[in-house]
Order: sequence, then C-alpha cells, then structure tokens
Amino acid sequence: MSVPLLAEAVTVSGMEKETAAVIFLHGLGDSGHGWADTLTGIQLPHVKFICPHAPPIPVTLNMNAMMPAWFDLKGLSPDSAEDESGIKKAADNIKAIIEHEVKNGIPPHRIMLGGFSQGGALSLYTALTSQHQLAGVVALSCWLPLHRSFPSASSGHKNIPILQCHGDGDCKGIYREVYAPSLTSPHPHCDPLRH
Repeated sequence: MSVPLLAEAVTVSGMEKETAAVIFLHGLGDSGHGWADTLTGIQLPHVKFICPHAPPIPVTLNMNAMMPAWFDLKGLSPDSAEDESGIKKAADNIKAIIEHEVKNGIPPHRIMLGGFSQGGALSLYTALTSQHQLAGVVALSCWLPLHRSFPSASSGHKNIPILQCHGDGDCKGIYREVYAPSLTSPHPHCDPLRH
C-alpha cells in the first residue's frame, strides 16, 4: 500500500526495536523538519517519530498564497467557514499512515498523534474520527476542526487521553470562544492535581 505522506516524511527512529509511534504534524507554512529536530532531543528507545510534510496548497486566509497546509483556512473566527472536504481528506491521509504502522506491527494503542497549531487541530480531528482507539493526542496551540459535528463524530473515543495545551499570550487564540465551552463536552478531564 502506497502512503503518499510517508514518502517524504522525516522519521526519527528509535534506538531499539520500535514498538510505538508518534505521528507529529507541523503547523501552517512549516514542515516536518523543525519538529523532527525537536523530537530528536527526546528520542526514546522503542519509539519512532514520524513528521510528515503538508502539501503546498493555496490558503484563503493568506490571500491564496501557496504554502504547506493540511487544509485550507478561511478565517480565525469560531464562526468562519471550514474546509470540511480538505479536513476530511487530510485526516484520511494521516489515517493511512496509522494503517501503515499497524500493518508493520505497531498496535493502534501504541500510536499517538500530536501536532502544533493546524497540525494539532488535524491530530485532534483524526484521532477522534479514527476507527482505532489510539494511545492519545498531544494538541498544542490548536482547536478542534468541524467542532459542530462533535461529539457524535467521536462517540467511540470517549476515553482517549488528550493533552491540549495553549499559551495565553497567543494572539491568534480563540480560547474563551471555542476551547472553554468544549470543556463541558463528554470528553473533559482534569486530574486531581489540576494539570
């Protein structure tokens, strides 16, 4: 099975037999190289880090400039139109990487998705709509795309661990409008230490 995003992806191999994988997605206009360099610093013996590159597409938000993007962005407001077909196509491409790893012996419960900004958004959406129960998601400075279709789209993933972090100084953040209300969803979690 050919997996287009894997052909050019940057992979940081584990030092021993790999029994787990982290698929980490970069943000708008970036590539997998920067995150691969960062992840090399936390190299783990049995973990493979896969950092694919988004294809260049015209981005409406940036006056249709061609740039690496997982899907089109039309605006930053919670009410902005979303590129539903692009989001779903991008998620299918990431799911193909997951399937490739499963086929090569890494069970889904040992595969984690992560990402920054647009990549974090795609990681959340992909994990919550995957046919597999994944190990978890690390979502940095991002949002949940197509959030109006949740929680019905994620009904089988109520127990997936999600670490979503967001800096309060991010001028592009829409925390109060989008993130905070989602904490009342069926998926919120706070540990006893309030992390």
